[in-house]
Amino acid sequence: MRQLLITASLLTAGLATTPLAHAGKTLDAVKARGQLVCGVNEGLAGFSSADSQGKWIGMDVDACRAVAAAIFGDPTKVKWVPLNAQQRFTALQSGEIDVLSRNTTWTLTRDASLGLEFTGVTYYDGQGFMVPAKLKLKSAKQLKGATVCVQSGTTTEKNLTDFSRANNLNIKPVVFEKQEATTAAYFSGRCIAITTDASGLASFRNKEAKNPEDHVILPDLISKEPLGPVVRRGDDEFFTIVKWVGFALIEAEDYGVTQANVDKMMSSDNPAIGRLLGSTEDTGKLLGLDKAWAANAIKAVGNYGEIFERNVGPKSALGLPRGLNNLWSNGGIMYAPPVR
Repeated sequence: MRQLLITASLLTAGLATTPLAHAGKTLDAVKARGQLVCGVNEGLAGFSSADSQGKWIGMDVDACRAVAAAIFGDPTKVKWVPLNAQQRFTALQSGEIDVLSRNTTWTLTRDASLGLEFTGVTYYDGQGFMVPAKLKLKSAKQLKGATVCVQSGTTTEKNLTDFSRANNLNIKPVVFEKQEATTAAYFSGRCIAITTDASGLASFRNKEAKNPEDHVILPDLISKEPLGPVVRRGDDEFFTIVKWVGFALIEAEDYGVTQANVDKMMSSDNPAIGRLLGSTEDTGKLLGLDKAWAANAIKAVGNYGEIFERNVGPKSALGLPRGLNNLWSNGGIMYAPPVR
């Protein structure tokens, strides 16, 4: 009995002492390089695009800036690598980039067969169709026999085929390797419609159309498209960092921590906020980061709601509603495990 008590005491002591996290090979490489290498879209307004001064902006861009801020305390320590749909997974697999943050849909095949891992969802989307307003179409099911512009190497192409077959529409896909060629073909009148994620359609309409009001995004959504960052499989430490940076931004919105008030909130008497910002507990040591990892990320890009509103929200050029991307407490499905 005495031996059993001693053994139990030792086990309890071991559980109470939390070991410091091993950094992991990817984090070691990122720190040694002095910057995070992030793969982004070549140009998708609201998600990742370069402005007139060459500065990268968008939701996917902010996701990488937040990770850089969590690692270095500096959101500018990022190298941007623009990638098309065909290049993106190879670039990550080969080690050319550390994180892929490029409007990429989380699917079973991608998750299980490419040697990659999705770290979470930054935008819940669905595939839609855009058509000229003059056609006065009300539904995608009216596209029987229509030509539809679509990009190859995407879930979009497969979804279009499934939708056409399921509804006996005999849609005729007009396939292009690059998104630029796909949108150019649609706006030149080569196709009756164009299909991709609904957020992408809003981006193309805003950026490429001579008159955005001449084009209508139909109400039909024919798929689920959960978009989020991707990392290489096999480095659990780095996977955990990218995953929890995303969760921290959602938690920040949940608790009212913003880019403007993060320093003031350090003195909050709410224990959950203290843990999130590292003012009362050091969760950073579990990730191999500084205790202010989450606070630094929030200072850099704001909370999830701020990122959404700035880049794609109702007051932005894209004007997208929060919808499913609202917090769980506001009717959406954005929900993060607790930082504790």
